[in-house]
Amino acid sequence: MSDPRSTVLHHRHAALGASFTDFGGWLMPVRYTSDLAEHHAVRTAAGLFDISHMAEFEVTGSVAGECLDAALAGAISTMRLGKAKYSLVLADDGGIIDDVIVYRLGGERFLIIANAGNRAAVWAALQERAEGWDAEVRDLTDDYALLAVQGPAALAVLEATPGLTTPGLALADTRYYAWTAGEFAGEPLLLARTGYTGEDGFELMIPAGAAEALWDALLAAGAPLGLAPAGLASRDTLRLEAGMPLYGHELSLDVAPAQAGLGRVVAADKGAFVGREGLAARASTSAPVLVGLVSEGRRAGRAGYAVLGPDGERVGEVTSGALSPTLGHPIAMAYVAPEHTAPGTELGLDVRGTRIPATVTTLPFYRRKK
Repeated sequence: MSDPRSTVLHHRHAALGASFTDFGGWLMPVRYTSDLAEHHAVRTAAGLFDISHMAEFEVTGSVAGECLDAALAGAISTMRLGKAKYSLVLADDGGIIDDVIVYRLGGERFLIIANAGNRAAVWAALQERAEGWDAEVRDLTDDYALLAVQGPAALAVLEATPGLTTPGLALADTRYYAWTAGEFAGEPLLLARTGYTGEDGFELMIPAGAAEALWDALLAAGAPLGLAPAGLASRDTLRLEAGMPLYGHELSLDVAPAQAGLGRVVAADKGAFVGREGLAARASTSAPVLVGLVSEGRRAGRAGYAVLGPDGERVGEVTSGALSPTLGHPIAMAYVAPEHTAPGTELGLDVRGTRIPATVTTLPFYRRKK
């Protein structure tokens, strides 16, 4: 097994005292100071994340949109220029290979951002599915860095960053799930109003060679506004509060989109696409469904813990869980048998042999104030 890779910003993280972990084949910062401090910085001001481990693919060609219609679950060819869309890469049997975000960069040019651990699988799927189409797939992962500024002060941080400009469209006018072209210190910059925290924010894609300068400039500009560097630990509790799935926990090859509450992502009214027949074949009213669970006290259910029915029988399994830093009580996402998924249903969590009462609730657990 090969050693994990480091992002171009690794030395910046080390200088800030970060602790690291292997995540998706990359050595990534878990935290710089404390999980709670970084979590609260994002909820109250802003956090700066290095997300350069994510994979980026460019698809170009005269029928690139139509090719992606057939390759992905969503309707891609009808996307407007400047927009982003959440979509899925499905296997033939309807299982989820990865969840991705697609950006329309031009009439015949699309950007796909995939999860780090699924880079090889998505690359293979896109290449195979582009055969026979006038479409070319390129892996841009090593050419670019990705940073994310998330939180209510994210816009102010970017507007205060020297050398960062957006000639075509003011950042404040960039809508959610849209992007605008910019520049930083003479380098091209893509700024997308997307994120994985449940807060307002932007994800920034820049040539790898300019990443350190951009990181430094964002930290300096954001410090008076409360911005803090943030690691994977806070990113996980933030996305959990926002009810956002994580591949390998809520999403996998064993899960169909509808089970995860992602049936709306599948454009069933378009033509043929990989996974269509598989989805029809595996449609079942008995398949477990993803729900939110809330409980009292301080003991949280963790991934793999059993969800218990009224009589102590196992009716599901936790996929992600934590003591919510924002809400102050335990929360979890879990796959549960359909007959136990109504909001308000009283269930239990097997926390190391102790039954902890838990109540089914709708997702997300947390919504930001507009």
